[in-house]
Amino acid sequence: MKYSPIDLSGVKTYPLSERQNKVSIKKDFASPITAGMSVAELLSALPPQLGSQALLGVIDAVAAARAKGKPVVMAMGAHVIKCGLQPVLKSLIEADAVTAFALNGAGSIHDYEISLIGETSEDVGAVLHCGTFGMAEETGRDINRALKDGLAKGMGYGEAVGRFIIDNDNPCREHSLLAVCAERDIPVTVHVALGTDIIHQHPTADGAVIGQASYTDFRIFTSIVSELGDGGVYLNMGSAVLLPEVFLKALSIAQNLGHHVDHFTTANFDMQQHYRPLQNVVKRPTSGKSRGYTITGHHEIMIPLLAAGILDKIER
Repeated sequence: MKYSPIDLSGVKTYPLSERQNKVSIKKDFASPITAGMSVAELLSALPPQLGSQALLGVIDAVAAARAKGKPVVMAMGAHVIKCGLQPVLKSLIEADAVTAFALNGAGSIHDYEISLIGETSEDVGAVLHCGTFGMAEETGRDINRALKDGLAKGMGYGEAVGRFIIDNDNPCREHSLLAVCAERDIPVTVHVALGTDIIHQHPTADGAVIGQASYTDFRIFTSIVSELGDGGVYLNMGSAVLLPEVFLKALSIAQNLGHHVDHFTTANFDMQQHYRPLQNVVKRPTSGKSRGYTITGHHEIMIPLLAAGILDKIER
């Protein structure tokens, strides 16, 4: 069947002045950007909508949480450590802006190697087929020893490796997040999936030790999560699967044990938004009276910007 173009002569219109609009010069436009602006001036110049509104919301939530003495937890994938952001994280620690950290196993490995030789991240593709990927002697030997020694003293994974770095006076320990947290008694928990980390390939690896150390950290992490209610903040930085799943289980345990975990803020920072962080960090945990944000961008840009905004806010 052949159709003729529809006749539009009868279409009814109305004045533009009568339309309801979502963007207005008066309330939705950015302010001019000028040379020499302070962090506060730059952030206030951002257009108050979409991504910038979310970033400002997270900054405000962190500042409010610390003013109330509530936890601010930063959970991070290994890429954050590989991006060289430890000095930024240290600034947040020194300002008492972040009260706990959570890492995956790879994050702890990169942090340890940095503390030992000031470098990390091998070229996997170049060495995988010759069988040497992940086989650096010191990395597996030291971390597996640290976990065994720490477990005997009742430590979890993060504290055990952090204390080992300090006790052995690793040459670049001041650049280690684990060591800085151990020195200041700040919880840094490490959550491991067995078989995912290079230290599991080494002859010194002990699955029972690794599992127990990480399980101790899971219980510590759950204690922290149980205190997020009424103003705490949980930030997921670049972990697409593991840490969002750990967070959801910890939250379930906390609720099961009778802790009131509501009226808190979550945010997912990543280069692209993935299913589990969106569901397990931003949406499901905040379905009551909490608030979840998504911030999309590169860690090496967004985390320093976030930190600058937080520091400026809490030091006013």
